[in-house]
Amino acid sequence: MSSSAQRLPAVSGLLPIAKMRNVFRVDDVEKRLNKLPPREHESLRSTYERMLERGPERFQVKPSGLPVMDRLYDELPNFHEVLDDLKRQLALCQDSRDALELTPMLLLGPPGVGKTHFARAVAHLLGTGMGFISMSSLTAGWVLSGASSQWKGARPGKVFETLVDGPYANPVMVVDEIDKARGEHAYDPLGSLYSLLEHDTAGQFTDEFAEVAIDASQVIWVATANDERAIPEPILNRVNVFEIQMPDAEAARAIALRLYQGIRTEHDWGQRFEPAPREDTLAHLASMAPREMRRAWMTGFGNARLAGRDEVTLADMPAPSRKHAPIGFTH
Repeated sequence: MSSSAQRLPAVSGLLPIAKMRNVFRVDDVEKRLNKLPPREHESLRSTYERMLERGPERFQVKPSGLPVMDRLYDELPNFHEVLDDLKRQLALCQDSRDALELTPMLLLGPPGVGKTHFARAVAHLLGTGMGFISMSSLTAGWVLSGASSQWKGARPGKVFETLVDGPYANPVMVVDEIDKARGEHAYDPLGSLYSLLEHDTAGQFTDEFAEVAIDASQVIWVATANDERAIPEPILNRVNVFEIQMPDAEAARAIALRLYQGIRTEHDWGQRFEPAPREDTLAHLASMAPREMRRAWMTGFGNARLAGRDEVTLADMPAPSRKHAPIGFTH
């Protein structure tokens, strides 16, 4: 392992194994750069020059052994099925020279259930970076795959930027709210995913702006959605689908307790407060979606501090937001 690889952060008590992988061919970039007319296409020229300056090598990392996942099972009690599948796939490359290869996954569940938090936890577990694409805010597919340099204001897509500008060949790429993707006219905003989710074709992914083949075959894909009915069948056929339910009362209480303890430990001011929260306050938090809990605790801590108290009471807490109706999944 190179000295630069050894400086990678530890993962769940394990040092990640890292080797270098080329994510593009320097010759391809040089040819494109040399063909550009003088004093034209400055943005494209800058992109090629940046690629050559950074070079094509990126870290391809994986845990050096089967990472300890007990903490994730505790933190994410409603994700056990996904974690079981992740553990099986990690076990396949354990003690081998094989690269980490994870089947793309789609997490279906109501808003606030913790889908995006899970994706961040996976990136941390594996010791790799993360790219994030919110499909609900997009009106064109080029944000994924880039727009032609002929268009005014064109730029590379998120996949290209994450691989070229980031340090990793195998980042976790989150496609958030994939069911809310919308295109302009007949343009399919998910069209580029059909090839990106296939290992063989992803190895020669071409961004429409740079027009240089990029090796995206090692990207770890995590898509999230509220309802699978709006997702094209070709996407569903390329991913492992997991339905994520809201945690039950006991699990929600455990999540709320861990958040309280975590916030208290992370901040110097946290030592002013009692080591454990009141039972009635904890029960109140357990009625919230996991995404709301941290904000609620921060509000409670702040109100308690203003009142000069060392414990958070029900009076300090915000009311739960309107609950989302259960989502029915069809198959």
